[in-house]
Amino acid sequence: MCGIAGFTQFHHSYSSPNQLLEQMGNTIAHRGPDDSDTYSDDQVGLCHRRLAIIDLTESGRQPMWSPTGRYVTVFNGEIYNFQSLRASLEKEGIRFKGSSDTEVMLALYEKLGPACVNELNGMFSIAIWDTSEKTLFLARDRLGKKPLYYYKKDNQFVFASEIKAILSTPEVDRTIRQDAVKDFFFYQYVPETKSIFKYIHKVQAGHWMMINKDGIKSEQYWDVSFANTTEKSEQDVKSELYELLNDSVRSRMVSDVPLGAFLSGGVDSSAVVGLMAANSEKPITTCAIGFDSKKFDEVQYAAKVAKQFKTDHHELTVKENVADNVEQIAHFFDEPFADPSFVPTYFVSKLARSMVTVALAGDGGDENFAGYSKYQHDQLENRIRSLVPSFLGKKIFQKGANLLKDNNSHQLRRGASLLGSLSVSEDTGFFISNSFFSQSLWDQLVRDDFEREVGDYNPADITTDLYRAADTDNHLSKVLYTDIKSYLPGDILVKVDRMSMANSLETRAPILDYRVVEYAATIPANLKLQNKESKYILKKTMESLLTDETLYRKKMGFSVPLANWLRSEIAAIAENKILSPNNGLSQFFNLNELNKIWQQHQSGARDYSSELWSMLVFEIWWEKYIT
Repeated sequence: MCGIAGFTQFHHSYSSPNQLLEQMGNTIAHRGPDDSDTYSDDQVGLCHRRLAIIDLTESGRQPMWSPTGRYVTVFNGEIYNFQSLRASLEKEGIRFKGSSDTEVMLALYEKLGPACVNELNGMFSIAIWDTSEKTLFLARDRLGKKPLYYYKKDNQFVFASEIKAILSTPEVDRTIRQDAVKDFFFYQYVPETKSIFKYIHKVQAGHWMMINKDGIKSEQYWDVSFANTTEKSEQDVKSELYELLNDSVRSRMVSDVPLGAFLSGGVDSSAVVGLMAANSEKPITTCAIGFDSKKFDEVQYAAKVAKQFKTDHHELTVKENVADNVEQIAHFFDEPFADPSFVPTYFVSKLARSMVTVALAGDGGDENFAGYSKYQHDQLENRIRSLVPSFLGKKIFQKGANLLKDNNSHQLRRGASLLGSLSVSEDTGFFISNSFFSQSLWDQLVRDDFEREVGDYNPADITTDLYRAADTDNHLSKVLYTDIKSYLPGDILVKVDRMSMANSLETRAPILDYRVVEYAATIPANLKLQNKESKYILKKTMESLLTDETLYRKKMGFSVPLANWLRSEIAAIAENKILSPNNGLSQFFNLNELNKIWQQHQSGARDYSSELWSMLVFEIWWEKYIT
């Protein structure tokens, strides 16, 4: 696991390229504290920061050259099938100097070119310079586990694992992308392929790019298909899924450094820990995070799972100093990011790093097997929608929403949101139900001049476009596809990558093995969400491994007591940043209106925790990167 950065000099030269590469690398040193090196010539510069995991010797250093000397690479990630790929290449006469997966990946690229990514099972962002053809190849893994950004304006092209490395280069234009600001407040993150900066973009998950003096070519090499639903029996599906998950976990336990796991006590992380224990002769190191509030504390359940599998278990309770840490933690994202679970993710990563260098996690279970409660709510909405004739429904539901939307009762406002969702199509309804700003509150807070700048842009289009792109007619499958292509790479994987790498910890997600994702997409939707039982088939698959209490207790999720934090521990810092005159928020919102919802939240009349939290982290970002 590492950090990479670099630039081209086709039409834009840097006076001190090696010095600049070192500067870029220093900004992401947390991603690779073990080693650093650079490569440059008159047309390209490459930088690598290393967190040594596989092949700790000199032969694992990067930038790395191919055997023929034609290609040089900087690589971030892990290739889990590198040993079998290596064996196949050795049969063809290729010889290797060391034992790293990077060397295997580079040899495969020399053989297959861009098509090599189809053979890789892992998480990665790759940069390969062809010294003969003078082309730069960039690629990102199928699901978007590893980040890769690029800056393109006029003749300048820069890339890096994190935006901060790009911003450290001279002459970079920091113009804010206006529609991305609106996206952030509705989604709590900036969706691909945008970033908060107008000229910085994300290399899209499952895509590669080829850059030369004539321009940029981009191609999608992977997508998940829901078109072919299996007709196998439930028992056969359970058996095949178990074997696939077991193999995925086993392949991610290859490491030359200490390895452990995150354990929340939920189905996904418990399944991963259980499978790790079955594949290990030594006790697995597990880490759990908790809060003083019992409503948000799952450590008791994690402890039971740890006892079941006889793990070396460690716990940390977040009791205080949240205000002291939130600014520091938020800075690691480089753009506004408001999923509040980044706080416990940071602390559990910090705890894990004190004992191990690699941790396995349960990410992906919810998106693959319909685990979030929002899927149950969406199912209920569609049942209600189907009971009312379409020509009557829109008017009736919208009228009801308008009557309830300004009510002080939290339950009645939730009812207004439900009715608002019912008044539109299924895909738009899914967006409305799961966005973090209501349109009415947005209209109340936003400045007129900013709204004119974004014009008729609608963040819902990101959701509805993906929904309609799914190759299936099943509604739940279309929703899962949408989340796999947006929420997963935009929120979940960003959170885990930044918070773990902030602590120089590598995190691996077995349930997001692309083979698991592709197999899950073939499982009938009613085996994922069966009546009110979420993750039905995954739970049934794990019944031989986990207890009923672990499998069937109510899901809590990796949540934080956000509403209380904003009224107590972080109230002072939040009020100062959100309501200060001439702050960043004042460029987009009416501070008098912000003050109204702040006061309503403090009094307990309304719960605006999500909206105010997003305002807080936006202002923290603004002060760091704009002011």
